[in-house]
Amino acid sequence: MKRLRRNPDESDPETTPDPDGEVSFSKDQHERKCGLSSMKMMGFFVVALMVVSVVFSVSVVLQDPPSDGVLESGKNVRFLDVMESSKEEQVLEVQPQKGPVDDDALSIEVRKDKLLGGLLAAGFDETSCVSRYQSVLYRKESQHKPSPYLISRLRSYEALHKRCGPYTESYNKTLEKLKTGHHLESTDCNYLVWISFSGLGNRILTLASAFLYALLTNRVLLVDPGTDMVDLFCEPFPEVSWFLPLDFPLKNQFDSFDQKSPHCYGRMLKNNSFANSSKSILAPFVYLHLVHDYDDQDKLFFCDEDQTSLQEVPWLIMKTDNYFVPSLFLIPTFEQQLSNLFPRKEAVFHLLGRYIFHPTNPVWGLITRYYQAYLAKADERIGIQIRVFDTGTGPFQHVLDQIIACTLKENLLPDISTEKPIINQSQKSKAVLVTSLSGGYFERLRDMYWEHPTVTGEVIGFYQPSHEEYQQTEKQFHNRKAWAEMYLLSLTDVLITSSWSTFGYVAQSLGGLKPWILYKPENRTAPDPPCGRVMSMEPCFHAPPFYDCKAKRGIDTGAVVPHVRHCEDMSWGLKLVDNESEL
Repeated sequence: MKRLRRNPDESDPETTPDPDGEVSFSKDQHERKCGLSSMKMMGFFVVALMVVSVVFSVSVVLQDPPSDGVLESGKNVRFLDVMESSKEEQVLEVQPQKGPVDDDALSIEVRKDKLLGGLLAAGFDETSCVSRYQSVLYRKESQHKPSPYLISRLRSYEALHKRCGPYTESYNKTLEKLKTGHHLESTDCNYLVWISFSGLGNRILTLASAFLYALLTNRVLLVDPGTDMVDLFCEPFPEVSWFLPLDFPLKNQFDSFDQKSPHCYGRMLKNNSFANSSKSILAPFVYLHLVHDYDDQDKLFFCDEDQTSLQEVPWLIMKTDNYFVPSLFLIPTFEQQLSNLFPRKEAVFHLLGRYIFHPTNPVWGLITRYYQAYLAKADERIGIQIRVFDTGTGPFQHVLDQIIACTLKENLLPDISTEKPIINQSQKSKAVLVTSLSGGYFERLRDMYWEHPTVTGEVIGFYQPSHEEYQQTEKQFHNRKAWAEMYLLSLTDVLITSSWSTFGYVAQSLGGLKPWILYKPENRTAPDPPCGRVMSMEPCFHAPPFYDCKAKRGIDTGAVVPHVRHCEDMSWGLKLVDNESEL
C-alpha cells in the first residue's frame, strides 16, 4: 500500500481511497468533496476502534484474575510462583485497591515472601494452619534474614524428623531400648523429649531452647503435649508430628521427675553412676533437670566434657523453665556451628520463634479479629505489657506513675493539655494495646486521654483484650487468650514491657522489637529512670550457671565473650547481644 501523505497546502490534491484500497489522486473538485466525506467517515471509524482498543487494554491490565484473587483485609492478594536458584519460592503480591477499602486495609508491603526468606518449608496444607503463611500480611518485613546455613540445617532437620519421628521404623526401634532397659545395637536416631512445664511464656522460651539444642546435637525433638500445646500451636515440621505419642512409656512419670530421680543427670554424677557406666550398660535415658532450682551438678550439662558423654544416650528427657540459649553459646563444641547459624546473635529466638510457633486456627481467629477491629486503622501501634509481681490487689499507683513517666520521657505518647482545648486536631492516630491481668491500668490510661486532649492534637485510643485478674496456667481458653495477646503485642510498632516477664520476652522477640523495659519497682516506689531501651530483643536467661568448666571454679559468665552479657532487668541473668565488631 502506498504511504498516505497530507499536504498542508489546501490547493494540493487530497487523498481518497479507491474501492481496491489503493490511494488515487484527482484534481476534480467534486471528487475532492466526495473524498473528504469518505475520509471523515473513515477517520471516525479509526478513532472509534482506537478508543475501544485502549479501554479494553486498560481493563485487562487493571483487573485481577478471578482464579487468583483473594480479598484479605482490604488488599488484593495474589499468590505467585517465583523461581529462584532452581527452587520454587512462593511470594505474596499485594496490590492496594483504591476507594473505601483503603480505610480498612492492613499496612503491609507491596510484596511479601510467605516463606520468610526460606525459613519456612513449603508444602503444608494451608487451611490446617492459616497463620503459617498468612502472618506475613500483618508484620513489617523483618530486618533479620535467616542465614543460608540455618536454612540448610532446618531442611536437614525436617528430613531427620520425617525419618525418625513418632511411629517410624527408627522410632519404634529406639523405643525398644527404653522399654527393655537394655542398650541394644546403635540406631541412627536419638531423641530429646521436652516436658510441658510452667507458664505459657516460659514454655515457649524453653521449647525454642530445646529445639536449638536438638538442632546442635542431631536429636529429634518430641514435645509433650501437656494439657493445651496441641490447642495452641500448629505442627512446625512437614508430614510427621512433633508431639510425643500418648503411649510413650515414661509419660506418666513426667510430673514426678526431679533432682531426686534415679535417672537425673546431676544425681547420677553425684553418685558416679553415670561416669562409671560403660557403653554396654549405659542408661537407656537420662533426665535433665534444668529448672531454676537446679544445683551445681545439674549445671554441668553446660560443659563440653558432659556434652560428649551425653551424645551416647538415646533418650534425653528435659524439664526446664529457663531460656538457656545464652549458655549454649559458651560451650566450645557448639561455638562455630552457632556462629554459622546466627551471624546476628540477637536474632536467635526471633528466627526460631517464627519457624516453630504458629498459632492454631482458633487462636489465629482471636488475633486477626482483634487486630482488624481495633489496631489496623491506626497510624501507629504501641504495646504496653504490664506484669506486676507485688502482692495485693492492683492497680497500684506507683506502677501507673511509672508507665506514664516512661511514655512521656521517651516521647512514646504525647502529653495531655489540662488548661485549654486543642483546636487544631492532628490527623494522626495511635492505638495503644494494653495487656495486663488487671483492667485498672487500662481504664486509668484510657480515661486520662479521653478526658483531656493531647498537646499535639493526636488521637490516642486504648484497647485491652482481656483482664483475667490472676494467672490461670491450666485453663485452655485462658492460655488461648494469653498466646493471642503475646502475638498481638509482637505486631505493634513500639513496645513497652515489664522486667522479668517471659510474656514480654516472647512478644519482643517474635516481633523483632527492641522494647523499652519498665524497671522493677522497689518498696512500691516508681524507679527513676522509669524505663530504658534494651540492648537486644533476645530473652533473658534468668538462672544461668557461673562456672568455668575447664578451670573448675566460679566465674562471671556474663564477661566471657562479647555477645553474652548481663540482662538489663536482672543483673545476674544472661542474654545474647550483637557485638558490632563481629558483624
